[in-house]
Amino acid sequence: MQNESSKIVILGTGGTLAGAAADPGDNVGYRAAQIGVDRIVAAIPALAAFDLQTEQIAQIDSKDMTLEVWRKLAASVAYHVERSDVAGVVITHGTDTLEETAYLLQRVLAPDKPVVLTAAMRPTTSLQSDGAQNLLDAVRVARLPGARGVVAVVAGRVMSALDVRKVHTYRLDAFASGDAGDIGVMEEGWLTPWRAWPEGAPLGLAVLARERPPRVAIVMNHGDADGAIVDALRAHGIDGIVVAGTGNGSLSKRLEAALERARREGGVQVLRCTRVAGGAVLPTVNDVFEAAGALTPGQARIELLLRLLAAG
Repeated sequence: MQNESSKIVILGTGGTLAGAAADPGDNVGYRAAQIGVDRIVAAIPALAAFDLQTEQIAQIDSKDMTLEVWRKLAASVAYHVERSDVAGVVITHGTDTLEETAYLLQRVLAPDKPVVLTAAMRPTTSLQSDGAQNLLDAVRVARLPGARGVVAVVAGRVMSALDVRKVHTYRLDAFASGDAGDIGVMEEGWLTPWRAWPEGAPLGLAVLARERPPRVAIVMNHGDADGAIVDALRAHGIDGIVVAGTGNGSLSKRLEAALERARREGGVQVLRCTRVAGGAVLPTVNDVFEAAGALTPGQARIELLLRLLAAG
């Protein structure tokens, strides 16, 4: 079965999926974003069976992702999902900030059609290259009946934009969905369903149009943490701080006091998450700052950034 429209638009942004190394046995010493999306698609014979259109949005290592690239990407996604001849959009992306881009696109657009981010942990030149299979799986997911919303497809796993997070630095199966669980698993072109696709009202593209974007930083709690970094950020005009607490988002007394001062005296907005890899921050009666639930620090930063943008 297929969506009524069959065309899939593939938007390239670079990343390891577009990376290359001089030595096929080198899986870490490569250069990301070396191969254009047209060449990547042309090198995967199985993709010739699909009606595809490609567009190069950016050519970057995703560690260098910027608000300007997010603006351009979101505008392109919005345009293509409105086309009657397009079934869905696939985005090739680096793994480092994939969870942030996915979360931003879902919050801003909440598309009725599927928008599928995919990536690779090995460059195209690697003996263990995983990009081709991931891209093929992503295209197949983008054409599934009833598929909608922003998802990520890596190593056969289909993960909601609200839950996806990178959990390993090296292995091919480097992403997970935390306690929420995956939407499903791709096996030989078929999706084994698990749960519903993500929902939520979109904020709209206008939220990204503010000329001077707010400045939002991430601060981590740790043993012997004081408030010096918060005071320094406040002195440099920070607008928002995401604090990655220990355990259930817990904060040292000195760090919490500095954050309270920044909020009270400087109007700095604070959102609290956890540095722990698994589990959500659960609210307690003693909370001083709002909890970000299961969002990773990177996703929580996107959430706070969007709130500040929406507030004008």
